[in-house]
Amino acid sequence: MPDRETDCIGWLLQGDVAIQYQAHRDLLDADRPDLRARIAQEGWGKQLLDQRNPDGSWGVDFYRPKWTSSHYTLLSLKGLAIAPDQPLIRQSIGRILTDYKAMDGGIGCSRCARKSDVCVNGMVLNYASYFGAAAGDLGSIVDFLLTEHMEDGGFNCQSNRSGAHHSSLHSTLSVIEGIHEYAGNGYTYRLDELQEAARLSRDFILLHRFFKSDRTGDIIDKRFLKFPYPPHWYYNILRALDHFRNASAPYDGRMQDALEIIAGKRGTNGLWRREAALPGKQFLVMEPPRGPSRWTTLMALRVLKAYGKTD
Repeated sequence: MPDRETDCIGWLLQGDVAIQYQAHRDLLDADRPDLRARIAQEGWGKQLLDQRNPDGSWGVDFYRPKWTSSHYTLLSLKGLAIAPDQPLIRQSIGRILTDYKAMDGGIGCSRCARKSDVCVNGMVLNYASYFGAAAGDLGSIVDFLLTEHMEDGGFNCQSNRSGAHHSSLHSTLSVIEGIHEYAGNGYTYRLDELQEAARLSRDFILLHRFFKSDRTGDIIDKRFLKFPYPPHWYYNILRALDHFRNASAPYDGRMQDALEIIAGKRGTNGLWRREAALPGKQFLVMEPPRGPSRWTTLMALRVLKAYGKTD
């Protein structure tokens, strides 16, 4: 391994235990269950768990306030790779799946919701599958998501609301991340249909070369080229390529433009910088602004390890 890569990984291994664990797992191909067990006991993982209310929620309720709600806190805990056998987290998810079921079978953003949000349900499927929710509690979410799969291959959170004629990269990525977690944790209900939807959704992202209009070749949204962490529901090319890596999708030439942008953001010190955080109150600031980012560096290194050289 080149010295610069050794130095970068060494720097990652000085970070929060969640970063240490994922660096060992994804960059050094080493399983470290001892590190994973510590995520709930120290650092960012413990800080998020300590914010849990006595009733099992975070914030005010399932989706309020935005980033400090139960929903986004559970998504962040999953992103830390905290061990999934957490009784209190499973209890919290069980209550959400019972109390927030909307009339369409998905999870609503409030207890009285008649319609649920496609993007939110993709994320719910993601962390609920990761933390081992009961299969029977996920069936109606699966049904709802498959109902909203669009003809162009992806998903759009407006499909069951104001209507949509074209899939959204934001919604598509959130849903296929959920499908991947569902499949990886042994769930079988309508699995073949979900995996076909995920395959078509990845084709949709590839058609757009991860950030470009399929008609004009123009950049769809310059925010797709920035990498805040946590990204919450926002799409970006690094998050998307990290999903492709996680799903063991093979290299495709339509990835190359996005890969070159990611590689081009690397500093002369071999690290990637933290980009502007999403606005809104957070439980904790994981990394100081404008400095080097362990999250971005970790994700970029593992994507480039999978799909291209890191130098």
